[in-house]
Amino acid sequence: MTLARPAPNESILPKRLMRGTPLRFRQALPGEAFGDIFRERPLGGRIRAVRRLVSAVLWTLLAVPVQMALIRMPGRGKNAWARIYHAMLCRVIGLRVRVVGTPAPGGRVLFLSNHSSWLDIPVLGGAVDACFVAKSEVGQWPGIGMISRLGRTVFVSRTRGTTGREADEMRNRLGAGDSLILFPEGTSNDGTRVLPFRSAFLATADAAAMIQPVSIVYDRLGGLPACRRDRPLFAWYGDMELASHFWRLARRSGARATVVLHEPFPPGTLPDRKALSAAVERIVADGVSTLLQNRPVVPLPAPTGR
Repeated sequence: MTLARPAPNESILPKRLMRGTPLRFRQALPGEAFGDIFRERPLGGRIRAVRRLVSAVLWTLLAVPVQMALIRMPGRGKNAWARIYHAMLCRVIGLRVRVVGTPAPGGRVLFLSNHSSWLDIPVLGGAVDACFVAKSEVGQWPGIGMISRLGRTVFVSRTRGTTGREADEMRNRLGAGDSLILFPEGTSNDGTRVLPFRSAFLATADAAAMIQPVSIVYDRLGGLPACRRDRPLFAWYGDMELASHFWRLARRSGARATVVLHEPFPPGTLPDRKALSAAVERIVADGVSTLLQNRPVVPLPAPTGR
């Protein structure tokens, strides 16, 4: 009779510790719904999304008549109410906003920010007192176009025949004391980088009293640091649908956006708009890179002179 020899890794163990049969593991929680820990809870997520959608619609229906009345009145009440609307909209959709830095005091500030999502609108609209510069297609979107007009958005297009008129409108807004928020990338992206800034978008920068670079990153999901896998939940680009994008995000909890307001500086600090575009792009990209790495962030200093 031939005796089976123990496995080499067991030969040095006492008999009482040697395995009689091999260990076999199975899932502690059987079933497909429990197999993937990253999968959304089907019922809880839907209830949360419906609640946030209804709250956002009701808040918008309440805010629109107020803004329609304020926009016909003198003073800056319409600006203050637009900021309240955006800040509250972030709250009702479950997005917490952290602001690092201070907006430049006074009016005629041109805020230059990176752009990755439609969420940038309520986040920045609630963080600073300014109107947006958006592409003309936004004005044609149902519902959103009307809200954009009530927010006194400046619409621009790429048609050569209208470029001068749109530039004049931006100059007039800045000359009247309004501040503007501009996305020099020209389009949104996947949220993992900053696209090159287009210097042509800064043709009216000399009409501003101050230029302030802004970095915005969506850095928390479920109360934990967001990683590359989470970026599509926030980023809205290409041919993504707005409704489905909102639904996926609204099902999640613990989302946060961080806005970094870097040190402002006069536009005359740099010799031309190409140098201005390159300097602001570097500052904004450095702030975004720091936030994507989940490191502590502080406003970066203004660029030096000529």
